[in-house]
Amino acid sequence: MGNVFCCVQVEQSTVAIKERFGKFDEVLDPGCHCLPWCLGSQLAGNLTLRLQQLDVRCETKTKDNVFVNVVASVQYRALAEKANDAFYKLSNPRTQIQAYVFDVIRASVPKLDLDDAFEQKNDIAKAVEDELEKAMSAYGYEIVQTLIVDIEPDERVKRAMNEINAAARLRVAANEKAEAEKIIQIKRAEGEAESKYLSGVGIARQRQAIVDGLRDSVLGFSVNVPGTTAKDVLDMVLITQYFDTMKEIGAASKSSSVFIPHGPGAVRDIATQIRDGLLQASQHHA
Repeated sequence: MGNVFCCVQVEQSTVAIKERFGKFDEVLDPGCHCLPWCLGSQLAGNLTLRLQQLDVRCETKTKDNVFVNVVASVQYRALAEKANDAFYKLSNPRTQIQAYVFDVIRASVPKLDLDDAFEQKNDIAKAVEDELEKAMSAYGYEIVQTLIVDIEPDERVKRAMNEINAAARLRVAANEKAEAEKIIQIKRAEGEAESKYLSGVGIARQRQAIVDGLRDSVLGFSVNVPGTTAKDVLDMVLITQYFDTMKEIGAASKSSSVFIPHGPGAVRDIATQIRDGLLQASQHHA
C-alpha cells in the first residue's frame, strides 16, 4: 500500500538506501518517507545499525609446533554517517572480517609458545582489533570490541599438559612425605636412645641398691646372731629370694613356662653364682 502512495517506512535502528534511476541518492533515517517511484526513486535496501557479533574459529600452530584452535569474538556495527559505504562497498562484511581475523591470528600466534599464547590473549585480541579497525573503517564499519574467548589445543596435548602438571605435584608431595618420614625416624631414634640411656641408668641404680641392701642385711644379721659368718647369712638371704621368685612365678596366671634346676645342689650352685657376682660388683664399685 505504501508503494501506491509513494511512501516507505524505515524501522528503528535501521537506515534505508534510496536510489534515483539506479544511482545512490540519499540515506533514509527511521520513520516515514516519500518515495516517488514515478520520478525514478526506489529503495535499494536496508542496513541495520545494531551491534552484531561474529565468532571466528581459526586453526593455527604455536612457536613450539602445537596446533591450536583460537576462537575470536568480534563485535561490530555499521556507521550511520557512512551507510552508503557500508551498503555498496562490501557484499559480505562477515566474510571480510573473518579473513582479517584469520590473517592477524595466523601471524601472531606462531610467534608465541603455547604457554605464552594463553598468557597473552589480550595482546592477540588487541592486535586483531587494531587491524580490523584500520581495515573496516574504510568500509563504513566500526569495530566495537574484539575478544579471544578460547584457545583449544589438541586433546592429546591437553592430556599431556595435565599429566606433566600432575607429575610435578606428585614429585613435590613425595619430597614432602620423605622429609616428614625422615623427621619421624630421627625423632624416634632420639627417643629410643634416650629411653635406653635412662633404662641403663635405672638398672645400674637398681643393682647398686640390691648390693647395698644385701650388705646391710649381712652385717646386721652377723651382729645380732653371734657365731654366724657373712657367708652363712648371704646363703640364707639368697635362698629366701630364690623361693620368693619361685612363688611369684607360680602365682602369675599368664607367666610363660620357666625351667629352673631345683634341689639342694642347684640352690647351692645358684647361691655361689650370685655371691660371686655380688663380690665382683663390690670390688668394681670400690
